[in-house]
Amino acid sequence: MIRQLVTSYVLLVTVALAAFTVPVAFTLTAQVRGDTEESVRREATTMALLLAGGDAQSRQALDRMVAAYQRETPGRIAVIPGETAQRRDSARWGSGALVVTAPARASDGRTVGAIRITYPTSELNSRLWRIWWFRAALAVGVIMVAALLGRLAARRLTRPLRQLNEMASKFSDGDLTARSPVTGPLETRTLARTLNLGAERLQTLLDAQRIFVADASHQLRTPLTALRLSLDNIADGVDDEFAREDIEQATAEVVRMSRLVNGLLVLADEDAKVTVAEPVPLGEVIADRLELWRTAGDERGVRFSSGPVDGRLRVLAGPGHLEQVLDNVLSNALAVSPDGATVQVTVAEAGDEVVLEVQDEGPGMPDAGKSRAFDRFWRGQGLTGRSGSGLGLAIVKRLVTGDGGSVALGDAPGGGLVVRVSLRAAPPRSGG
Repeated sequence: MIRQLVTSYVLLVTVALAAFTVPVAFTLTAQVRGDTEESVRREATTMALLLAGGDAQSRQALDRMVAAYQRETPGRIAVIPGETAQRRDSARWGSGALVVTAPARASDGRTVGAIRITYPTSELNSRLWRIWWFRAALAVGVIMVAALLGRLAARRLTRPLRQLNEMASKFSDGDLTARSPVTGPLETRTLARTLNLGAERLQTLLDAQRIFVADASHQLRTPLTALRLSLDNIADGVDDEFAREDIEQATAEVVRMSRLVNGLLVLADEDAKVTVAEPVPLGEVIADRLELWRTAGDERGVRFSSGPVDGRLRVLAGPGHLEQVLDNVLSNALAVSPDGATVQVTVAEAGDEVVLEVQDEGPGMPDAGKSRAFDRFWRGQGLTGRSGSGLGLAIVKRLVTGDGGSVALGDAPGGGLVVRVSLRAAPPRSGG
């Protein structure tokens, strides 16, 4: 915006200078040429009067005047005697010289000769060029000063807008305490007050939501944990097979409800937070999460493997987001994988993005299921006969899109499902 304002200001000054300077320069040029022509014509007329006198005294005065003129000026004088001389005054420009002819008329009206002065215009042209160059240099200087003053004025005028933009940038980075100074013209002051008021209301709402999430986390998790412990204690003291089966079903429902509550709290917490994506070492996170899930997979012989990952590769993700994404995707892959299957994790760079793929050997998913898989509470059935909470992929999508990435589902080449997560690549470290 500053560049546009300065450009417009300089263009306006340039047009004003051109509208004023060029006509004045042309007028001055015409005036100089006219003064020169008038001076030469006056000298030629004076000499013609002396030539028309005809006596010896006039002739001597003419000779002295011609000699002095040719000595002091670049002009050259030709005395044309006789009645054949030009009968009218004339002046013409051309061929690098001004030629002025003045007829000499006797007292009876006869033309007895003429005086012709040839005045070279090289010096006159040099003078005129100096005038043009001086005005051009002056115009350039004025334009440069105008550009400098215009930039200073533009920066001063746009300072409130830059402050508003700085506030918006801090907001996008997750700093909800950012406020804009209420300065500048009335319009920007009004906009700054409106944005500051909106920011305060937003921060109040988010603070209230965080408090709700914290209270809900405590109020919901505690009774569910106590209920599960109670069911476990009851199961230890029950010998009846049917009663034990009912208790196990109740325990399974409590576990499922706990997962559901945890998922809801995660989504609510992420909706309430505005986090800043930061560089995360992808290889380290993948190795850490696979180590954890290999233990869970050993119970059913499900193997977790990963292709080579560049140790310098980093992606932009919020604190803890990538770990939660991998945990949810790997948990789903384990749930749908048959005993002895393999869950493969691969990483590939694609321009400014890093694509993380998790491929399982489960039954896959129909296209209709893929279109709904990221909806909250939509559940698919795995080979194990256990269903999830319906929030795992919804959490994955919320976390990934919040970090500026994307997630999609595809079919594995040999059957199964591929979860494809695209994340923004972090810029390389300076100096390495």
